[in-house]
Amino acid sequence: MTRFALTIEYDGRPFMGWQRQAHGPSVQQAIEAAVHAITGENTTVQAAGRTDAGVHALAMRAHVDIARPIASFRLTAALNARLRPAPVAIIACDPVAPDWHARFSCLGRAYEYRIVTRRAPLTWERGLAWRVPRPLDVAAMQGAAQMLVGRHDFTTFRSAHCQADSPLRTLDRLDVSGDGGRVAVRAEARSFLHHQVRSMVGCLALVGQGRWSPSDMAAALAAVDRAALGLNAPPDGLFFVAAHYPAT
Repeated sequence: MTRFALTIEYDGRPFMGWQRQAHGPSVQQAIEAAVHAITGENTTVQAAGRTDAGVHALAMRAHVDIARPIASFRLTAALNARLRPAPVAIIACDPVAPDWHARFSCLGRAYEYRIVTRRAPLTWERGLAWRVPRPLDVAAMQGAAQMLVGRHDFTTFRSAHCQADSPLRTLDRLDVSGDGGRVAVRAEARSFLHHQVRSMVGCLALVGQGRWSPSDMAAALAAVDRAALGLNAPPDGLFFVAAHYPAT
């Protein structure tokens, strides 16, 4: 039995999310079906995170255990061939120690949220960015973002359906960059609550539009109440960009 670590890129638009679903296609299901077609084995692909419907990944990390002897480069090529035409690609595949776990060995995760500010509808970026029809004050957004960095009770920014045991999380980084026409929000933490990044971005957009002040962001955090959330951003512009592990 060999455990392979996978790095996966995918367009989340056709999927119900990463996790296997009974009511629609998922990225996990697509990869597991490809593994079965290649090896005849029923496997479970474990990922570093669970992205929602419509959320994308540039470098999701996952692992899969395969009993059949197979070289990593052959597994990569075979998986990519079987995954077509689904918008999923295995961009790296390496054997790892049997105790390496994509989720439990992960020390940190990073997401990027992309916003395009213009009145015209998006064409080729539709579903890949959030269109906001007016320019955003990036400096104000960056200032407000720093109020969320650190260890806090993020109940306000947590989905009502979140299954995490605790709303306490340590947000290591929340940075806003861009020129007002194109804005990127980078969030890094050991782990995130369900909808946490989208909820933080939605409220930052309110600050960028002048509808909220930075003090409104602080008040929303202090409220520890989902009803205090100003706006939950859509999934369109959210990308899982990195998972960090101990050096080996």
